[in-house]
Amino acid sequence: MAVTDPLGDLLTRIRNGQRAKKDSVLSPASKLRLRVLDVLQREGYIRGYSDEQMGPAAGVRIELNYTLEDGGISVQPANDTKRARAFWGMQRTMVQNLVTGVTDGFTKKLLITGASR
Repeated sequence: MAVTDPLGDLLTRIRNGQRAKKDSVLSPASKLRLRVLDVLQREGYIRGYSDEQMGPAAGVRIELNYTLEDGGISVQPANDTKRARAFWGMQRTMVQNLVTGVTDGFTKKLLITGASR
């Protein structure tokens, strides 16, 4: 099957692997994907990746970076820099929103205001 959005496909595979509590996921390899994986590894979003054959095509195995503690997901910052802590907070919030959205759902309220004559 042809993939029209290779980066979206890569990130979806990583996200689905984390939701399914997998240690690693497989993805087709390309120069673009490998460059993105370099950045994700450097920033601490993934533990690493390695080349792997997926039939006749080249693939990559992505090692996910999270821990399961007491039935919950724990995401840790890659290092103690300000940027790493900021991204860690964003990851933590995304995981919390995922849990809240699935268990409780979200509600939106619309407030209509305007000038009266």
